[in-house]
Amino acid sequence: MIRPSNIAQRMVRSGAAWLCLMVLLVLSGSAVAQVNPFGRQLRGGRHIVQGGMLTKPDSAALRRADSVRVASLVASLSKLSPDSLAAIKDSVMTMLPDTLHRKLFAPVTPDSLAIDSLAKDTIKLSEKQLQRQQKRENRKPLLSDSMAMNRVCWASLVLPGFGQIYNKQYWKLPILYGTVGASLGLCLWANSEYKPLKRQFDAITDQSLLRTPQLNSLQREMIKYNTMKQVFMFSTIASYLYFIGDTAMNYSTTEVSHIKRATTLAMICPGAGQIYNKSYWRAPIVLGGLAATIYCIDWNNRGYQRFKKAYRLKADYDANPDLYPDGSLDEFSGRYSASFLKNLRNSYRRNRDLCIILTAGIYVLQIIDAHVDAHLREYDISRDLNLKVEPMVNYAFNPSTGGGAAVGMNFNFTF
Repeated sequence: MIRPSNIAQRMVRSGAAWLCLMVLLVLSGSAVAQVNPFGRQLRGGRHIVQGGMLTKPDSAALRRADSVRVASLVASLSKLSPDSLAAIKDSVMTMLPDTLHRKLFAPVTPDSLAIDSLAKDTIKLSEKQLQRQQKRENRKPLLSDSMAMNRVCWASLVLPGFGQIYNKQYWKLPILYGTVGASLGLCLWANSEYKPLKRQFDAITDQSLLRTPQLNSLQREMIKYNTMKQVFMFSTIASYLYFIGDTAMNYSTTEVSHIKRATTLAMICPGAGQIYNKSYWRAPIVLGGLAATIYCIDWNNRGYQRFKKAYRLKADYDANPDLYPDGSLDEFSGRYSASFLKNLRNSYRRNRDLCIILTAGIYVLQIIDAHVDAHLREYDISRDLNLKVEPMVNYAFNPSTGGGAAVGMNFNFTF
């Protein structure tokens, strides 16, 4: 009779034996797999599972890498000659897709549309390159051989003598600096003598307008120095503008058109464009018109200053009559009211401003006239202008009535 305790002991022993046997089998299998490389090849790749999801390789990255390799291969093959491509055609066929293989090894046929588009692109590219080259040439520094005439003139306006240096006429520099410097120095000297006299004259006339020998002598001296100042100022400006015009006339590049040269001269000095166009009869009109408007500006400005001073003195007298026991100090001795003097002041000021606008308009019009006249100089107009009238006899056919003679007049106008 087998006891229950013996049965339990046997079952425990047999379970332990089976467990030991399973452990030995697992250990022996893992050892064999590490030693046998064939066993490792049969086993699949190792996968790392994170968070219950299986990571997969990036297919887009693989496609990009493949496309880069194919593009580099195509670029290297496109540099080869047709004979070399035919020699390696079979070996490359297995490496490229069918579409790329057909594009690469297809026979080349002329495509008119492609040729036209290529020609248009080439023309556009050449035009852009030409524009960029012109911009680079226009940005060239000073004293470059291809500097535009207007830039040379503007530089001469800021730097006296630059145009003569650019045109390589160095002998004109002493004349320029001598004339402009002497005229400017004499103008400053006359102005320094005129200002103290003007202050003394204003101080005397503010107190009384009674004509005295001292006041007359002071006024004569003041007018003399003021006239000298104006003459020397005109000489300075005229000589300065003359040498700028000389820069445009002796510009070294002969490709400048007559139109541009005439317009530039008219901008530098009024009337110079008309003289360059040989329209000599227009120059006195331009100069006379400008001289008349400038005189009107000066005359109205003197009237404005006169009545401005009279209105100031009269208004001050009306506001404080106790301060002036002898009456108003204005030149009219209070005969005219302050409102009347104010209206005269405003009238002279308005006329002065209108004359300034008119002067600017004449200056702009003479530039336009020189530009248009230079254009018309190169415009070919035939001298044979006539109208010829003669009789005409022709034969006309009418399906209903038949043929017949047609008589009329023929007009020939030649222009």
